[in-house]
Amino acid sequence: MDRHTLDLLEYPKILDLLASYAVTTLGKEKARQLSPDTDRNRLDHELALVAEMMDTLAEGMSPPLGGLRDVRLLVRRAAIGSMLTAAEMLDVKDALACTGHIYRYRMRLDPARQKLIDLLGKVEDLGVVAKSIEGCIDSRGNVLDMASRELAGIRQRLRDLEDKAQHMVKRLLRDPEIRKILRYPNATMSGDHYVLPVSVNQRHKLPGVVHRTSSTGETLYIEPASLANLSAERAMLKVEEEKETHRVLRRLTEEVARVARPLQTALDVLAHLDLLYAKARFAQDFGMTRPDFSADNRLWLRQARHPLLMHIFRHEPLPPGVEPRQVVPIDVRLGMEFNLLIVTGPNTGGKTVALKTVGLLCLMAQSGLPIPAAEGSTLPILNHVLADIGDEQSLEQSLSTFSSHMSRIGDILRIADQRSLVLLDELGAGTDPTEGAALGRAILDELDRIGCLAIVTTHLGDLKTYAWGNPRAENAAVEFDVETLKPTYRLLIGQFGMSNALRIARRLKLPRELVNRAHRYLRKKQRRAPELARLQQLREQAEKARVEALEAQLAAERERAELERRKAELERQAEAAAALQAARQQLQPGDRVRIPRLETDGQIVRIDPKRQRAVVQAGLGQWELPLEDLLPLDQPA
Repeated sequence: MDRHTLDLLEYPKILDLLASYAVTTLGKEKARQLSPDTDRNRLDHELALVAEMMDTLAEGMSPPLGGLRDVRLLVRRAAIGSMLTAAEMLDVKDALACTGHIYRYRMRLDPARQKLIDLLGKVEDLGVVAKSIEGCIDSRGNVLDMASRELAGIRQRLRDLEDKAQHMVKRLLRDPEIRKILRYPNATMSGDHYVLPVSVNQRHKLPGVVHRTSSTGETLYIEPASLANLSAERAMLKVEEEKETHRVLRRLTEEVARVARPLQTALDVLAHLDLLYAKARFAQDFGMTRPDFSADNRLWLRQARHPLLMHIFRHEPLPPGVEPRQVVPIDVRLGMEFNLLIVTGPNTGGKTVALKTVGLLCLMAQSGLPIPAAEGSTLPILNHVLADIGDEQSLEQSLSTFSSHMSRIGDILRIADQRSLVLLDELGAGTDPTEGAALGRAILDELDRIGCLAIVTTHLGDLKTYAWGNPRAENAAVEFDVETLKPTYRLLIGQFGMSNALRIARRLKLPRELVNRAHRYLRKKQRRAPELARLQQLREQAEKARVEALEAQLAAERERAELERRKAELERQAEAAAALQAARQQLQPGDRVRIPRLETDGQIVRIDPKRQRAVVQAGLGQWELPLEDLLPLDQPA
């Protein structure tokens, strides 16, 4: 997709908004890396996954992703033999534990969520390795005594030495001769050494090692010679403790390395799961629905709303008691009776928002996202979405606004093909109206020749009549309420924006003679006004009939699709039940099975085919259960 268009349509802001709904850094990163796809099968599969996640959330079953961190780099380091630190091991432990939570979450999912179940089927329960780490490292990142017998022995000897040293220090402090030479009657620590504060002129009375002096130089901190041997022994034990700690961490790292491949796979799946969770929450929060994809380049957006505008209205500060503003939905069609839509209407009437809404929703759908539109909205799979929107000047190229637009439109016309959507804002503006209208007609002709879908906004009156001479083009207008003198932001297909200046002038009580004179000038300028009005009325009636026919066709198609889906689901359930029954009949002693009633796995001990029962070893006990209560784990089914 065209990067400039993505920026114009504020697609990156949608990705940031989506990322805010993700739970983990893995999901947030995946959300921000999202880009439009052109593979319909992948998009249908992704949107089906999002729909299943939305149903799952509606049942109160959020995926247990809490505590999961991005440990892919740590896992790769472990796989190549690089030892992980205790703190890093804790992060890996959380990821390993998460696989176990997800494994059990998958078991609780409704069998109808088959695509979600299949996705999570790639996640192995690696919680055993997490428990190994948890049994060796505490929550603060300290290696526990129980991590190894050797470590426990070393630390016990260290504790014994510590007790012996403290006892010796207390005995020295009770000695009257020693107390006389101390600056104050307490011992202190210098690193790992117990030292006594001795006056500098009494140094010769206490044999030992001077570790430091006070800032004034009046006090020496001396480790008595009787403690020096204990300190040396403690230092040696500390080295042994560090070596044994490293051996524990090395052993745990090797355990992580053994499950590196399934853990990497699980992290990839969990990142996707968090993205699905973010998409589902985003869709629920904004009232989004799953769009249909057309094979024949049809675009029909029903009650479409701009998501960023919705987000702004929700979060704008308002005085107490004032309701938030609501985005006015629009209906847009392209690729059915016409490919070109020419939108006219007043400034601030919503023409540019309509353009951006259509373009952004197409990009969202092709990113596997539901869209804020009514059910039944249909979109094509587009190779390109190309836009020229806004009043941009190219300062680097020293181009005027008009020149900049012409340069951009030239690029668009070179890129566009039949599977493209082109969005042009204020076509022909920025130059002489006559020349601008002529240039605008030529651009419309070229878009028509290419055969792409296009929406064009304009103020130029001459372009309003373009659709009358081209059956592949249609007019649309943004509605304006003359009573309130405000736009309604509704988009009316089949109409063109009439000038409201004289009606507004009359309502604002301009002198009657002045308004009448303006009407006379206008009639001289527009001799075809009655004819245009009659034609406008006929086109409005035809548009109403077309919409009613399309609504009926859509309802019939959706009913047929739902019946086919139900039929396919029943067939799938029957096949799954038959396969499961066949797998149960093939069970043999030694086979592994899942026992949903006990929420655990077990192993077949013996089978009674006549009674259709089996004895299963689960944990420390054996259970006699009906075969229908067992789910084979080793069978292909």
